[in-house]
Amino acid sequence: MSAPVISPDGTWFLYSVSRMDTKEDKSHSDLWMERWDGSGNMQLTFGKESASHPEFSPDGKYISFLSSRPGKAKGTQLWFLNRLGGEPEQFTEITGHEIEDYAWSPDSKRLLLSLQPKDEPDAEEGKPPAPPKPIVIDRYHFKQDIDGYLRNDERDTLYLYDIATKKLEKLTPDKNVDEQDPVWSPDGAWIAFVSNHDEDPDRTENADVFVVASKAGSAAKKLTSWNGPDGGHLAWSPDSKTIAYTQGAKPELAAYSQRQPAVVTLDGTITYPAAKLDRSVSDPCFLPNGKLLYLVSDDRSEYPAEVELAGDGAHRLLPEAGTASGLTCAGGKVAMVHQDDTHLAEIFALEGTSLRKLTAVNDALLAELNLVPTEDFTSTSKDGTEVHGLLTKPLAYKVGDKVPTILFIHGGPNGQDGHSFAFERQWFAAHGYAEINVNYRGSSGRGQAYAQSIFADWGHLEVIDLLGAVDEVVKMGVADPNRLGIGGWSYGGILTDYTTASDGRFKAAISGAGSAAPLSFYGNDQYILQYDNELGVPWKARDLYLKLSYPLLEADKRMHTPTLYMGGTNDFNVPIIGGEQMYQALKSLHVPTELIVYPGQFHGFTRPSFIRDRYERWLAWYDHYVMAKDTPASPVTPAPKAEAKPSPLAAR
Repeated sequence: MSAPVISPDGTWFLYSVSRMDTKEDKSHSDLWMERWDGSGNMQLTFGKESASHPEFSPDGKYISFLSSRPGKAKGTQLWFLNRLGGEPEQFTEITGHEIEDYAWSPDSKRLLLSLQPKDEPDAEEGKPPAPPKPIVIDRYHFKQDIDGYLRNDERDTLYLYDIATKKLEKLTPDKNVDEQDPVWSPDGAWIAFVSNHDEDPDRTENADVFVVASKAGSAAKKLTSWNGPDGGHLAWSPDSKTIAYTQGAKPELAAYSQRQPAVVTLDGTITYPAAKLDRSVSDPCFLPNGKLLYLVSDDRSEYPAEVELAGDGAHRLLPEAGTASGLTCAGGKVAMVHQDDTHLAEIFALEGTSLRKLTAVNDALLAELNLVPTEDFTSTSKDGTEVHGLLTKPLAYKVGDKVPTILFIHGGPNGQDGHSFAFERQWFAAHGYAEINVNYRGSSGRGQAYAQSIFADWGHLEVIDLLGAVDEVVKMGVADPNRLGIGGWSYGGILTDYTTASDGRFKAAISGAGSAAPLSFYGNDQYILQYDNELGVPWKARDLYLKLSYPLLEADKRMHTPTLYMGGTNDFNVPIIGGEQMYQALKSLHVPTELIVYPGQFHGFTRPSFIRDRYERWLAWYDHYVMAKDTPASPVTPAPKAEAKPSPLAAR
């Protein structure tokens, strides 16, 4: 479900709903419009092609959205739906570029388009596509997950598009820089955006807030000067005089950066409201009373908080645990997406310090499911550090039962496990497992110092924290110490390798999109600046790279846990070479292992059949090695396919 978009008169809101199309084996999204008072809703788009990024024109006459549905021009185009009735009509006919984003001018006479050059032109009707051309690379940061290999001209660039004449003009004369997150000022005179204008933007983690007159060919003015990330989602004050944004940590801490609230005026004066708030924030918006709302990422929850421009703290508005996203403010109304452990995402109105539910997209599904709550717990690591985690017990758990338990590790590392709907928790709980989630050092939600404590020291403090949390759940009498599994994706997959290389208690492991040899990833993934700023270049920091590669380089002494490795062939975030290397090492050592390769998938999977396959293989691997009290020692390749078991989640 997307963030809500509130109509100019405040009586309606738009949103998109995504679903899995199992027949076409892809995800699909359609647009819906619903009354603010909850008295009715309607589906706006249908068909095989998805619709996204809905907006109301400020004059209230049109609903616009992006779609690649068939029309006069191919590719993603902007479509208009007249609110008086009728079918959607393709409005733009942009060729040679892809529309990445757009925004209406306040007077509804112009559009601001964010365009990126296409890799290859569309084939002419009736003719075969032209053969691909070699990709010529000359950028320092030259690859990115989903985007693939990056050419020097592949930048997000802003254009003004006149509604009446359909004339397209470049907003600024700047070249070879990304211009992102654009927002019109309420009076229509200015456009604020985020960009990096350093001599070589690919070599720095810098970003600044810029403002430019809303006239083609205007020179942009840089408003911020922090040598680090300024920007994120931008929000104008109602009087068009100030811009709220977020500021990150210094460049070397980019991987652990905590964003703080910041405000800048058009003359470049910067202030920091909530300066004492040691938590990361996002999605600012101004309230009619002159105060600001931000979303705050706190310990196991994310919630809206009110911030005074002249104050140094933030007032939490929702006391209950949960995860908020997509904060939207318009005309005094505030809406957001909210979810918790046993409720999928829905749109809510924020009214004071309480939520009023606006949508019921997932109610019918939830009525069919037996779900279990997730509990907070605290553990103490062997060095005395207090660590916070979550515990989900199996369906129909009885006090005193010691049950098979999976330590499932979040990625990032600068993320956190919180009170949101996590399908794998309910999936494992429905099949008799407890799940432990741990916000190990390096995670967000506990302050900047906690997040950066693992700087250039991967696979050390995190492992201590993970093992301490497992010890605590065993001590609680929930986890059976003889039936423990471990797994995770991305940095969770990396920590799976580090943890199984440090402790032999786990009966089975699943490492998804992981790696265990940073040296082999230098230049092979998208994190070149993190290597430069955190570890250093390999020829100057060889010993550190080797130290951090202990799961692979000491595999014969350390790696004995049956492990399933997984990854997508198109993943440039954590390329599948990481799983391939560890699979080959375990195979050489005759440790039970298997490698599952998913063709065409990026770091985040999109093909429904592969997503389902991944869950089934997770369960089969754990069932074979963890669920049974007497785990067989002989290698099993391939892992058995999951049996069809009665499950309240089977329909998912």
